[in-house]
This record gives sequence, C-alpha cells and structure tokens, in this order.
Amino acid sequence: MAVGNLGKGKMPKIWELDFYSRPILAENGKKVWEVLLCETPVAISQDDALFRFSKFCPNSEVNSIWLQGAIAEAIAAAPTPPTTIRFFRQQMKNMITKSCQDLGIDAVPSRRTIALQAWLAERMAQVYPQDPNYQEAPPTVSVRMESAPASPLPDALLGEQWAFVSLSASDFADFNEWDVGFGEVFPILGEKSLVPGLTTDCRIPGVIIFSSRAKALAAWMSGLDMAFLTIQQEQPARLFMETGVIDRWILANIVNSQTLSEAQGFLAAKEKAQQVHFLAIQSDPESASFAGFWLLQEPLQSF
Repeated sequence: MAVGNLGKGKMPKIWELDFYSRPILAENGKKVWEVLLCETPVAISQDDALFRFSKFCPNSEVNSIWLQGAIAEAIAAAPTPPTTIRFFRQQMKNMITKSCQDLGIDAVPSRRTIALQAWLAERMAQVYPQDPNYQEAPPTVSVRMESAPASPLPDALLGEQWAFVSLSASDFADFNEWDVGFGEVFPILGEKSLVPGLTTDCRIPGVIIFSSRAKALAAWMSGLDMAFLTIQQEQPARLFMETGVIDRWILANIVNSQTLSEAQGFLAAKEKAQQVHFLAIQSDPESASFAGFWLLQEPLQSF
C-alpha cells in the first residue's frame, strides 16, 4: 500500500504485525509465543516515537481469538487505530487475516514491514537473550518465499528512459519540501532511524524512470505493495521490482556491458547502505518534481 501526496495531508494509518514463537522456553519446554504490533512510519526523520505493542502468549492459547483480543488491546492503547495491518509471516496468514477482519481491519501480506523487521532484530539481539529461559535458534525458513515468474509492466505504462542514480543520505534532510505525488518513505535520519549506523554521507542508490505518463505510472504503482528492487545479472540481465508477497515485475532489460557495470555498482552501493535504495518516477530529466518516490529496503535477515 502506497501513500499519495507524500507528506501532504491525511494518510492511512498502517501497522505491521508479527505473531510467532520466540527463542524462549516455557515451563512445559515449548516456546513462548509473542505478538508484536508497530506503526508504519511515513517520514524520513521521525520526531515522535512510533507506537509499539508487545504481548507474550502461552503456546496453549495460540489461536485467532487470543490474537484478536491482543490486537484490540493494542488499538485501545494507541493514539490512532490502524486501517491496515501488514504481516510478512505467510504460514500465519489465515489466523492473522481472520483476527484482523473480525475487527474490521484489512490484513495485507507484505514484504514491506521495515519497522517491524528493525524491531525484531533489536529484540533478537537485546531482549530475548536476557531471558533466563532463552534458547538460541536458527531463523525460521517460513518467511523465505520464491518470487513468482516476472511479469512485464503494462505497455501503456512503460517508461521512455531509466537510469541508475544515487543520493547522499544527507540529501534527504529536506525531503518534506520535495514535490512528490505518490510514494512511501521511512526514517533513515535522526535518533529514530530504522537503519542504525547509516551515516549522512552514505550513498543511497536508486533507479529513476522517466515517462511522459509519469503520473499514470506512479498512480498504478501506488496500488502495489512496494517491497524492493533486485537485479538478475546473468543473461538475460534484468532489473526487477518486487511487490506484495511474491510478485515480480520487469522494470528494464540490461542490454549492454556499461549498464551491467552500473547495475553491479547499484548492488554494491545497496549493500553498503544496508540494502536501503529507492525508486523514483519523473516526467523527464529536467523535472523538479517526482510523480512517485519510494524508499525501499530489502530484508537483511530472516526471523
């Protein structure tokens, strides 16, 4: 789900949810479960703390009724209730969907759960190991899903040009003043950055698509759940846009050695930036506005 008129006007309230076992053993020797709910950020620099809610669940009570009650408890404690809840763990889809729908909330399986992934990494490193019943466990494989076969963009929305580019992280300091139509961002600056250790001089790689139908292309993409960009280096070399849970779209074909070299530079810069990158859409290279701008991050690890 993307946000139109980025930084201007009222936006839908999106939360991110995980409900799964944790590396902590209960008295019966089985793992304790936990629900995590957090607010999805919408700014490059987050001034206020994002809403967070966590609650442990005995493994004997793992069901949609318990989860629904926990979500309702979180909503009661939150300043603003969510209109949508994203979740990445596919094997919990039925339980999460039912719990949300019974509360009148849309549940969306998504690979764009950046705030939740950062919080989980923090808890895995700093919270769970402090429990006396902590038992280190390998990441679950349940969240690693193969992408679907790539689909071409609709012919009417194909761009005329595209390019690999990069910006310094500090260039985003005045992002709220940028003229952006559709898109979605998250904090990479300030104390509440979701990317710890990202320095202001770090280069953030990106891809810009230039199209005479930029507004229509950005509007169409805003209906997708934007996840991240990937590159297939072996022939036929291609630039892909990953969306939703498994969807993949062909953004461009990489047709010569120079562009392939630029693609490799994009991947190297993306790794240095902790997988943070962006996709932008403009009407032409001289435009001072963006029809669309999405800040993206490919997941760093599995949980």
